[in-house]
Amino acid sequence: MVKISVISQKEKEENRGCVEFQVFSFTNKIRRLTSHFELHKKDYLSQRGLRKILGKRQRLLSYLSKKNRVRYKELIGQLNIRDTKNH
Repeated sequence: MVKISVISQKEKEENRGCVEFQVFSFTNKIRRLTSHFELHKKDYLSQRGLRKILGKRQRLLSYLSKKNRVRYKELIGQLNIRDTKNH
């Protein structure tokens, strides 16, 4: 299980509602599920959950890129996420 500790414990408690924390949390779930599928290739219910999480993360990233492009660029750089579109 690979977790990224970009956000400290104190920041986690204070900023659970901020967009960056939610994207960070979804990214950890996505990476955990991706490693799960290496062993369980036919777990279709979890694959559906993964697609839902991917959609939520994409919507949050789209919102962040429209509101604050600098914070968006920093976040995708820290989490090593591809930039899907140029807005």
